[in-house]
Amino acid sequence: MLDAMELLRANLSRVRIPEPTNRIYKHECCVSFDTPKSEGGLFVDMSTFLAFGKDHVMWNYEKTRNPVYLHIKQTKKVVSEDRPSKKPTLLAIGVEGGFDNGEPQYEEVRNIVILPEYATLPFPSVQLPEKVRLAVDAIILAEGAERKEQLAAWVADKKQRSQYAVNLQQLDNGVIVPRSGWKCAKCDKTENLWLNLTDGMILCGRRNWDGTGGNNHAVDHYSETGYPIAVKLGTITADLEAADVYSYPEDDNIEDPLLAQHLAFFGIDFSSLQKTELTTAERELDQNTNYDWNRIQESGQEMEPLFGPGYTGLVNLGNSCYLAATMQVALSTRSFSSRYYAGQNLKEAFEQAPADPTVDLNMQLTKLAHGLLSGKYSTLASEEEDAATGAISTHKQEGIPPRMFKTVIAASHPEFSSMRQQDALEFFLHLLEQVERVNAGSSALDSSRSFKFGIEDRIQCPSGKVAYNKRFDYILSLNIPLSEATNKEQLEAFKKLKEELNLQGKELSNDEIVRPRVPLEACLASYSAPEEVLDFFSGALSAKTTAIKTTGLTSFPDYLVLHMRKFVMEEGWVPKKLDVYVDVPDIIDISAMRSKGLQPGEELLPDNAAVEEREQPLKLSANENIVSQLVAMGFDQLHCQKAAVNTLNAGVEEAMTWLLSHMEDPDINAPLDIKGQAAVQSVDQSKVDTLVSFGFQEELARKALVATGSDIERATDWIFSNPDAASTSAMDTSAPSSAPADAQLPDGGGKYRLLGFVSHIGTSTQCGHYVAHIHKDGRWVIFNDEKVGASVNPPKDMGYLYFFERLDSGRMNQSSRWSSLQLSSVESWK
Repeated sequence: MLDAMELLRANLSRVRIPEPTNRIYKHECCVSFDTPKSEGGLFVDMSTFLAFGKDHVMWNYEKTRNPVYLHIKQTKKVVSEDRPSKKPTLLAIGVEGGFDNGEPQYEEVRNIVILPEYATLPFPSVQLPEKVRLAVDAIILAEGAERKEQLAAWVADKKQRSQYAVNLQQLDNGVIVPRSGWKCAKCDKTENLWLNLTDGMILCGRRNWDGTGGNNHAVDHYSETGYPIAVKLGTITADLEAADVYSYPEDDNIEDPLLAQHLAFFGIDFSSLQKTELTTAERELDQNTNYDWNRIQESGQEMEPLFGPGYTGLVNLGNSCYLAATMQVALSTRSFSSRYYAGQNLKEAFEQAPADPTVDLNMQLTKLAHGLLSGKYSTLASEEEDAATGAISTHKQEGIPPRMFKTVIAASHPEFSSMRQQDALEFFLHLLEQVERVNAGSSALDSSRSFKFGIEDRIQCPSGKVAYNKRFDYILSLNIPLSEATNKEQLEAFKKLKEELNLQGKELSNDEIVRPRVPLEACLASYSAPEEVLDFFSGALSAKTTAIKTTGLTSFPDYLVLHMRKFVMEEGWVPKKLDVYVDVPDIIDISAMRSKGLQPGEELLPDNAAVEEREQPLKLSANENIVSQLVAMGFDQLHCQKAAVNTLNAGVEEAMTWLLSHMEDPDINAPLDIKGQAAVQSVDQSKVDTLVSFGFQEELARKALVATGSDIERATDWIFSNPDAASTSAMDTSAPSSAPADAQLPDGGGKYRLLGFVSHIGTSTQCGHYVAHIHKDGRWVIFNDEKVGASVNPPKDMGYLYFFERLDSGRMNQSSRWSSLQLSSVESWK
């Protein structure tokens, strides 16, 4: 039998030396949440650079036949309890000379392992082949793909190509920068050094608030000379895109497309340099992910921590609480838990995944479901850990980081792929859309179907004839009618008290504030209540008239998601979050909301009625004021008219933008066809729903999206800039004239039980914090990122999204469901 060294030499052809552009996974298993700190450590495939835990590395060998792995195992260092603590000399945490941050230290042991024999060779060792030594060194020095993708998301909306860099003039002053041994030219700083790319001066960076960092010499140099661009020494490697380049006049990190040329001017060979410093983005990311949300507690009470299957928390990756709260509730539904946990083991998902499982949504959803529901990672911190850190035990778990899942689910969405806070509603709709997409053609595997239902609008004009329009949706978005508040007397008394205190110059205490209480029944009734449709074009009357519209559901889904429209527009188009309580019962009955379709004796409007009605509001004529201003600038009048019509008369700026980008169109000189030019343009329904959730009318949201190329941020600005657009009321154009039959959708009775809800803390869906409450095992449980505990006082009246489960959906009760899932949890990890 061959010894370990002979086996390694026999398989040298399967070892690759990673390039700077390769994605290297070395911090987390691709199919589980095992890390180098886990019991079996982590195995890095030295051909694909994917990482696997001890229970999963053989799966990769069987699939790829790659035999050589770098095994990384981290073990916590034992700290002597009687070790004297060092006195801090800096007002900083976790840095040399600063306060001890209490984080445990780890020792890392590396070995080369050859499968399937598990033959082991120590690393480092001069006896190893040079190719192996070079490959391992490159893996160790490289930024892990997990961290790299997180950083890419963090700077995705910041790093822009700079004209200052493109047009940079460099001074030929004979400066040659050495490979190492750098020091600030104006002080003794040897860290946080910046090379000015104009004159080659090496100077220290800005001073931080806590006294760390530099002495501001680099920015002072810019103020004195105006030399605009600097690069941080220690961040320059063969991967030039990762270098930290800063533009002082733009006050931001930028992309320098000529960085290699600029560095070579001062004699720097970037291909031979190694990383020794954190970039600005890395420092920002560390600060953000370390932010502590412990202050956000339920009524300020200490929670009983919960552990075990179904009670695993999710680490906040930096503004990722919207994802954590949404996925906790989604994976508590039978449709998601059975698809990605009970009915799908990890090995099957891995075998079905492409060569890189990190980019497969099915694999990463299965990984996340197993991580959350199995209980494997939901364990109490040991007493030994508490002793090692010297911290008082808080009985909280570490949670699991959903990095790979976030990367793959956000790949097609520019907002979710950033590190900004997002709307939980928009993320949930995006999740269902992606699940539906990857399971197209296999409805049995499509978990999103359990949330899908049909909606039908019934429109009746004064002629007595009716029209029915159908559409599908995943959420029921409800207005909150404050006029239906049940505590009006208390509100009136509170209003008087507030006026009196204002006159006295006093402020209200939190205990004195009275908020409206609106029953959920009133919100549901408001959804189905008849409403007037002004300027409705009736084919029966051949004229515009006022019609009456009512809305109902054609099917009742297994899971009904209610979205409370708490964000509305005040007078003057000022967005505001309603400070209101909605009393939500545990059981609701929406049977009365079922639409019955065409009834005996009803006569349909002529076939073209709905089409005429939808087209009529969009038959625009060019706004003469916009046209005249553009003509005054020297543009052709016909071109100006087309620009105004195609931007729905949004304004001069929008029309000019359209005009400049369409001057070369072959039909730019063709006669203007109002009807053709202003034909109905399709928009993404999820984006419409997002704007509607802000409190805008659906028709207005569609107009704004059409006028701005379906950009939500620009559409919001367009609405604020065009308040008159809301005055042109017309029929809700969201419903198509026909929709596919919904016979294949789940359906049943109208009684539902509250399963969970997502609450929002903050003034906007794009800021603040999201928390989930879920009913499990006969009690309410709070999921606040990685913290999981028994809910003392679940704020059911403060939810943003409510998840209801249909009583006759065939679902087991919580206790039996979790019991059955736990039976399969051990096998599913094998």
